[in-house]
Amino acid sequence: MPAGTLYRGREGMWSWVAHRVTGVLIFFFLFVHVLDTALVRVSPEAYDKVVATYKTPIVALLEYGLVAAILFHALNGLRVIAVDFWSKGPATRSRCSGP
Repeated sequence: MPAGTLYRGREGMWSWVAHRVTGVLIFFFLFVHVLDTALVRVSPEAYDKVVATYKTPIVALLEYGLVAAILFHALNGLRVIAVDFWSKGPATRSRCSGP
């Protein structure tokens, strides 16, 4: 393979992966949130049961995870914007051809 074409999985790759994962998790949360909110029009009793399950310690812990995912996704999105639109955004490193 020519030099520079094999991606080695540095911090940029992990940031990319985490950005996609947090995006999917946030989307899933929003999807579930819309469904459970819409449930109130179908069956208020079922809605009350669903909301009661949200008052458990495990769900409270998941809510902290949601806040962390939103913060990471938002801040990393700002970083991506800076890299894409700021002329000094991408780090310019000199490549060494030797070992």
